[in-house]
Amino acid sequence: MTSLSLIIPVFNRPQELSELLESIAKQTILPSEVIIVEDGSTDKSDQIVHQYQSSLTLHYLYQSNTGPGPARNNGATVATGNYLIFLDSDVILPSNYIESVLLSLSNNPTDCFGGPDMAHPSFSPIQKAISYAMTSPLTTGGIRGGKIKMDKFYPRSFNMGVKQSVFKELNGFSPMRFGEDLDLSMRIIEKEFKTSLYPLTEVFHKRRNTFKSFFKQVYNSGIARINLYKKHPRSLKMVHALPSLYTIGMLTLIIAAPLIPQAIIIAIIPSVLIFSHALLQSGNVITSLLATLASNVQLIGYGSGFIKAFILRIILKRDEFHEFKTTFYK
Repeated sequence: MTSLSLIIPVFNRPQELSELLESIAKQTILPSEVIIVEDGSTDKSDQIVHQYQSSLTLHYLYQSNTGPGPARNNGATVATGNYLIFLDSDVILPSNYIESVLLSLSNNPTDCFGGPDMAHPSFSPIQKAISYAMTSPLTTGGIRGGKIKMDKFYPRSFNMGVKQSVFKELNGFSPMRFGEDLDLSMRIIEKEFKTSLYPLTEVFHKRRNTFKSFFKQVYNSGIARINLYKKHPRSLKMVHALPSLYTIGMLTLIIAAPLIPQAIIIAIIPSVLIFSHALLQSGNVITSLLATLASNVQLIGYGSGFIKAFILRIILKRDEFHEFKTTFYK
Protein backbone atom coordinates (compact mmCIF):
# COMPACT_ATOMS: atom_id res chain seq x y z
CA MET A 1 0.00 0.00 0.00
CA THR A 2 1.31 3.44 -0.97
CA SER A 3 1.88 5.82 1.95
CA LEU A 4 2.73 9.48 1.52
CA SER A 5 4.78 11.70 3.82
CA LEU A 6 4.46 15.42 3.10
CA ILE A 7 7.60 17.40 4.02
CA ILE A 8 7.39 21.19 4.24
CA PRO A 9 10.30 23.49 5.16
CA VAL A 10 9.15 26.86 6.48
CA PHE A 11 10.94 30.10 7.30
CA ASN A 12 9.02 32.99 8.88
CA ARG A 13 5.78 32.17 7.04
CA PRO A 14 3.22 31.05 9.64
CA GLN A 15 0.23 32.54 7.79
CA GLU A 16 1.11 30.84 4.52
CA LEU A 17 1.73 27.57 6.34
CA SER A 18 -1.71 27.90 7.93
CA GLU A 19 -3.30 28.16 4.48
CA LEU A 20 -1.35 25.13 3.27
CA LEU A 21 -2.27 23.02 6.31
CA GLU A 22 -5.90 24.01 5.92
CA SER A 23 -5.84 22.79 2.31
CA ILE A 24 -4.20 19.52 3.42
CA ALA A 25 -6.84 18.98 6.12
CA LYS A 26 -9.54 19.35 3.43
CA GLN A 27 -8.13 16.62 1.16
CA THR A 28 -10.51 13.94 -0.05
CA ILE A 29 -7.82 11.47 1.08
CA LEU A 30 -5.47 12.48 3.88
CA PRO A 31 -1.70 11.85 3.64
CA SER A 32 -0.08 9.40 6.04
CA GLU A 33 1.73 12.25 7.81
CA VAL A 34 2.81 15.87 7.45
CA ILE A 35 6.30 16.92 8.60
CA ILE A 36 6.95 20.61 9.20
CA VAL A 37 10.61 21.67 9.43
CA GLU A 38 10.99 25.13 10.97
CA ASP A 39 14.26 26.34 9.47
CA GLY A 40 15.49 28.77 12.13
CA SER A 41 12.45 31.06 11.95
CA THR A 42 12.08 33.95 14.35
CA ASP A 43 8.36 34.11 13.53
CA LYS A 44 7.59 30.52 14.41
CA SER A 45 4.73 28.31 13.22
CA ASP A 46 4.39 26.09 16.30
CA GLN A 47 0.99 27.54 17.28
CA ILE A 48 -0.27 27.11 13.72
CA VAL A 49 0.87 23.50 13.70
CA HIS A 50 -0.84 22.88 17.06
CA GLN A 51 -4.18 23.97 15.57
CA TYR A 52 -4.08 21.07 13.11
CA GLN A 53 -2.84 18.32 15.43
CA SER A 54 -6.33 16.88 15.81
CA SER A 55 -7.08 16.71 12.08
CA LEU A 56 -3.68 15.63 10.68
CA THR A 57 -0.81 13.38 11.73
CA LEU A 58 1.77 16.10 12.23
CA HIS A 59 5.44 16.21 13.19
CA TYR A 60 7.08 19.54 13.98
CA LEU A 61 10.87 19.92 13.86
CA TYR A 62 12.81 23.06 14.70
CA GLN A 63 16.40 23.56 13.56
CA SER A 64 18.99 26.29 13.01
CA ASN A 65 18.72 27.94 9.62
CA THR A 66 20.37 25.84 6.90
CA GLY A 67 18.34 26.59 3.79
CA PRO A 68 15.58 24.47 2.23
CA GLY A 69 17.62 21.47 1.01
CA PRO A 70 19.09 20.41 4.36
CA ALA A 71 15.75 21.23 6.03
CA ARG A 72 13.99 18.78 3.71
CA ASN A 73 16.65 16.18 4.44
CA ASN A 74 16.02 16.63 8.16
CA GLY A 75 12.31 16.08 7.62
CA ALA A 76 13.01 12.94 5.61
CA THR A 77 14.85 11.37 8.55
CA VAL A 78 11.59 10.98 10.48
CA ALA A 79 9.34 10.17 7.51
CA THR A 80 7.66 6.77 7.42
CA GLY A 81 5.95 6.94 4.01
CA ASN A 82 7.31 5.01 1.06
CA TYR A 83 6.95 8.21 -0.98
CA LEU A 84 8.18 11.61 0.21
CA ILE A 85 6.35 14.64 -1.18
CA PHE A 86 8.15 17.95 -0.85
CA LEU A 87 6.07 21.12 -0.91
CA ASP A 88 6.98 24.76 -0.52
CA SER A 89 5.23 26.52 2.34
CA ASP A 90 3.67 29.05 -0.06
CA VAL A 91 1.55 26.52 -1.98
CA ILE A 92 -2.10 25.58 -1.53
CA LEU A 93 -3.37 22.14 -2.53
CA PRO A 94 -6.58 21.52 -4.47
CA SER A 95 -8.85 19.22 -2.44
CA ASN A 96 -8.12 16.21 -4.69
CA TYR A 97 -4.32 16.57 -4.73
CA ILE A 98 -3.50 13.47 -2.64
CA GLU A 99 -6.17 11.47 -4.47
CA SER A 100 -4.62 12.53 -7.81
CA VAL A 101 -1.13 11.54 -6.63
CA LEU A 102 -2.28 8.08 -5.57
CA LEU A 103 -4.21 7.57 -8.82
CA SER A 104 -1.22 8.71 -10.90
CA LEU A 105 1.16 6.42 -9.01
CA SER A 106 -1.23 3.52 -9.59
CA ASN A 107 -1.59 4.20 -13.31
CA ASN A 108 2.01 5.19 -13.98
CA PRO A 109 4.42 3.97 -11.27
CA THR A 110 7.61 6.03 -11.05
CA ASP A 111 10.60 6.77 -8.84
CA CYS A 112 10.18 10.54 -8.83
CA PHE A 113 7.33 12.75 -9.96
CA GLY A 114 6.33 16.37 -10.13
CA GLY A 115 3.25 18.37 -10.95
CA PRO A 116 2.53 21.80 -12.42
CA ASP A 117 1.69 24.95 -10.55
CA MET A 118 -0.92 27.61 -11.20
CA ALA A 119 -2.37 30.79 -9.75
CA HIS A 120 -5.39 30.67 -7.45
CA PRO A 121 -8.22 33.15 -8.18
CA SER A 122 -7.65 34.69 -4.73
CA PHE A 123 -3.99 35.55 -5.45
CA SER A 124 -2.99 39.20 -5.76
CA PRO A 125 -2.49 40.69 -9.25
CA ILE A 126 1.31 40.62 -8.74
CA GLN A 127 1.25 36.97 -7.70
CA LYS A 128 -0.84 36.13 -10.77
CA ALA A 129 1.58 38.09 -12.95
CA ILE A 130 4.60 36.29 -11.52
CA SER A 131 2.84 32.95 -11.95
CA TYR A 132 2.35 33.81 -15.63
CA ALA A 133 6.01 34.76 -16.00
CA MET A 134 7.13 31.43 -14.52
CA THR A 135 4.81 29.21 -16.57
CA SER A 136 4.31 30.98 -19.90
CA PRO A 137 5.67 29.44 -23.13
CA LEU A 138 6.98 32.93 -24.00
CA THR A 139 9.26 33.09 -20.94
CA THR A 140 10.18 29.68 -19.54
CA GLY A 141 9.06 27.74 -22.59
CA GLY A 142 6.13 26.37 -20.60
CA ILE A 143 8.31 23.71 -18.95
CA ARG A 144 6.85 24.61 -15.55
CA GLY A 145 3.31 24.98 -16.80
CA GLY A 146 2.20 21.38 -17.09
CA LYS A 147 3.74 20.07 -20.30
CA ILE A 148 7.07 18.43 -21.01
CA LYS A 149 8.92 20.65 -23.47
CA MET A 150 12.39 19.15 -23.17
CA ASP A 151 13.96 15.71 -23.46
CA LYS A 152 13.45 14.77 -19.79
CA PHE A 153 11.26 15.96 -16.95
CA TYR A 154 12.98 17.41 -13.90
CA PRO A 155 10.62 17.69 -10.90
CA ARG A 156 11.05 20.74 -8.68
CA SER A 157 10.71 20.93 -4.95
CA PHE A 158 7.63 23.14 -4.76
CA ASN A 159 5.70 20.00 -5.80
CA MET A 160 7.97 16.96 -5.92
CA GLY A 161 7.53 13.33 -4.90
CA VAL A 162 10.38 10.84 -4.51
CA LYS A 163 10.34 7.17 -3.56
CA GLN A 164 11.93 7.06 -0.11
CA SER A 165 14.33 4.27 -1.07
CA VAL A 166 15.62 6.32 -4.02
CA PHE A 167 15.94 9.45 -1.86
CA LYS A 168 18.04 7.55 0.68
CA GLU A 169 20.21 5.92 -1.98
CA LEU A 170 21.11 9.36 -3.36
CA ASN A 171 21.56 10.94 0.10
CA GLY A 172 18.78 13.43 -0.50
CA PHE A 173 19.28 17.06 -1.41
CA SER A 174 22.77 18.51 -1.73
CA PRO A 175 23.79 21.54 0.39
CA MET A 176 23.44 23.84 -2.65
CA ARG A 177 21.55 26.99 -1.62
CA PHE A 178 19.82 27.34 -4.98
CA GLY A 179 19.10 24.74 -7.65
CA GLU A 180 19.26 21.90 -5.11
CA ASP A 181 15.99 20.44 -6.38
CA LEU A 182 17.18 20.31 -9.99
CA ASP A 183 20.45 18.79 -8.79
CA LEU A 184 18.49 15.98 -7.12
CA SER A 185 16.36 15.46 -10.24
CA MET A 186 19.50 15.29 -12.37
CA ARG A 187 21.13 12.76 -10.08
CA ILE A 188 17.95 10.67 -10.14
CA ILE A 189 17.97 10.64 -13.94
CA GLU A 190 21.72 10.00 -14.13
CA LYS A 191 21.20 6.89 -11.96
CA GLU A 192 18.57 5.79 -14.50
CA PHE A 193 15.63 6.06 -12.16
CA LYS A 194 12.34 7.09 -13.71
CA THR A 195 10.89 10.60 -13.43
CA SER A 196 7.35 11.47 -14.49
CA LEU A 197 5.17 14.52 -14.91
CA TYR A 198 1.77 14.00 -13.29
CA PRO A 199 -0.36 16.71 -14.94
CA LEU A 200 -3.29 16.21 -12.56
CA THR A 201 -1.24 16.86 -9.41
CA GLU A 202 -1.40 20.65 -9.65
CA VAL A 203 -0.77 23.06 -6.81
CA PHE A 204 -1.55 26.74 -6.36
CA HIS A 205 1.83 28.47 -5.92
CA LYS A 206 1.97 31.97 -4.47
CA ARG A 207 5.65 32.59 -5.13
CA ARG A 208 6.83 36.17 -4.46
CA ASN A 209 4.83 39.22 -3.40
CA THR A 210 7.05 41.92 -4.94
CA PHE A 211 9.01 42.33 -8.13
CA LYS A 212 12.14 43.05 -6.06
CA SER A 213 12.01 39.68 -4.29
CA PHE A 214 11.08 37.99 -7.58
CA PHE A 215 14.16 39.50 -9.24
CA LYS A 216 16.36 38.10 -6.44
CA GLN A 217 14.84 34.65 -6.94
CA VAL A 218 15.32 34.48 -10.70
CA TYR A 219 18.78 36.10 -10.51
CA ASN A 220 19.89 33.29 -8.22
CA SER A 221 18.24 30.79 -10.55
CA GLY A 222 20.40 32.07 -13.40
CA ILE A 223 23.50 31.62 -11.26
CA ALA A 224 22.32 28.17 -10.18
CA ARG A 225 22.01 27.05 -13.80
CA ILE A 226 25.76 27.54 -14.30
CA ASN A 227 26.53 25.96 -10.92
CA LEU A 228 24.45 22.97 -12.02
CA TYR A 229 26.32 22.82 -15.32
CA LYS A 230 29.60 22.54 -13.44
CA LYS A 231 28.21 19.53 -11.55
CA HIS A 232 26.25 18.06 -14.48
CA PRO A 233 27.97 19.10 -17.76
CA ARG A 234 25.28 17.56 -19.96
CA SER A 235 22.48 19.52 -18.30
CA LEU A 236 23.04 22.85 -20.03
CA LYS A 237 20.89 23.43 -23.12
CA MET A 238 20.67 26.31 -25.55
CA VAL A 239 17.24 27.20 -24.16
CA HIS A 240 18.85 28.01 -20.80
CA ALA A 241 20.92 30.75 -22.45
CA LEU A 242 17.96 32.47 -24.15
CA PRO A 243 17.20 34.86 -21.25
CA SER A 244 20.83 36.04 -21.27
CA LEU A 245 20.61 36.66 -25.03
CA TYR A 246 17.36 38.56 -24.42
CA THR A 247 19.10 40.64 -21.73
CA ILE A 248 22.04 41.46 -23.98
CA GLY A 249 19.67 42.24 -26.87
CA MET A 250 17.55 44.62 -24.79
CA LEU A 251 20.65 46.42 -23.47
CA THR A 252 22.04 46.74 -27.00
CA LEU A 253 18.76 48.17 -28.33
CA ILE A 254 18.54 50.71 -25.50
CA ILE A 255 22.11 51.87 -26.11
CA ALA A 256 21.46 52.06 -29.84
CA ALA A 257 18.19 53.98 -29.50
CA PRO A 258 19.69 57.52 -29.72
CA LEU A 259 21.31 56.62 -33.03
CA ILE A 260 18.70 54.21 -34.40
CA PRO A 261 15.14 55.29 -33.51
CA GLN A 262 13.74 51.99 -34.78
CA ALA A 263 15.59 50.22 -31.97
CA ILE A 264 12.91 51.27 -29.48
CA ILE A 265 10.18 49.75 -31.66
CA ILE A 266 12.12 46.50 -31.92
CA ALA A 267 12.69 46.51 -28.15
CA ILE A 268 8.98 46.75 -27.30
CA ILE A 269 7.86 43.99 -29.69
CA PRO A 270 8.47 41.16 -27.15
CA SER A 271 6.50 43.03 -24.49
CA VAL A 272 3.61 43.56 -26.90
CA LEU A 273 3.56 39.82 -27.64
CA ILE A 274 3.69 38.94 -23.94
CA PHE A 275 0.91 41.41 -23.10
CA SER A 276 -1.30 40.05 -25.89
CA HIS A 277 -0.75 36.44 -24.82
CA ALA A 278 -1.35 37.27 -21.14
CA LEU A 279 -4.53 39.15 -22.05
CA LEU A 280 -5.83 36.13 -23.97
CA GLN A 281 -5.20 33.97 -20.92
CA SER A 282 -6.44 36.27 -18.16
CA GLY A 283 -8.89 38.61 -19.85
CA ASN A 284 -7.68 41.30 -17.45
CA VAL A 285 -5.73 44.34 -18.66
CA ILE A 286 -4.12 45.15 -15.29
CA THR A 287 -2.98 41.57 -14.75
CA SER A 288 -1.63 41.46 -18.30
CA LEU A 289 0.35 44.68 -17.85
CA LEU A 290 1.82 43.32 -14.60
CA ALA A 291 2.51 40.00 -16.34
CA THR A 292 4.47 41.88 -19.01
CA LEU A 293 6.57 43.57 -16.33
CA ALA A 294 7.01 40.29 -14.41
CA SER A 295 8.11 38.52 -17.60
CA ASN A 296 10.80 41.12 -18.25
CA VAL A 297 11.94 40.84 -14.62
CA GLN A 298 12.09 37.06 -15.05
CA LEU A 299 14.03 37.14 -18.31
CA ILE A 300 16.45 39.92 -17.37
CA GLY A 301 16.94 38.74 -13.78
CA TYR A 302 17.66 35.15 -14.83
CA GLY A 303 19.75 36.33 -17.78
CA SER A 304 21.85 38.65 -15.61
CA GLY A 305 22.58 35.92 -13.08
CA PHE A 306 23.44 33.49 -15.87
CA ILE A 307 25.84 35.98 -17.51
CA LYS A 308 27.61 36.79 -14.23
CA ALA A 309 27.99 33.11 -13.34
CA PHE A 310 29.18 32.27 -16.87
CA ILE A 311 31.92 34.89 -16.61
CA LEU A 312 32.99 34.00 -13.08
CA ARG A 313 32.69 30.22 -13.20
CA ILE A 314 33.41 29.28 -16.81
CA ILE A 315 35.71 32.05 -18.06
CA LEU A 316 37.50 32.99 -14.81
CA LYS A 317 37.26 29.47 -13.28
CA ARG A 318 35.95 30.69 -9.90
CA ASP A 319 34.31 28.48 -7.28
CA GLU A 320 30.57 28.01 -6.80
CA PHE A 321 28.74 31.11 -5.51
CA HIS A 322 25.30 32.63 -5.09
CA GLU A 323 23.84 36.03 -4.22
CA PHE A 324 21.26 37.32 -1.71
CA LYS A 325 22.33 34.71 0.84
CA THR A 326 19.58 35.37 3.38
CA THR A 327 16.68 35.10 0.96
CA PHE A 328 16.19 31.37 0.64
CA TYR A 329 12.41 31.69 1.11
CA LYS A 330 11.85 35.43 0.58
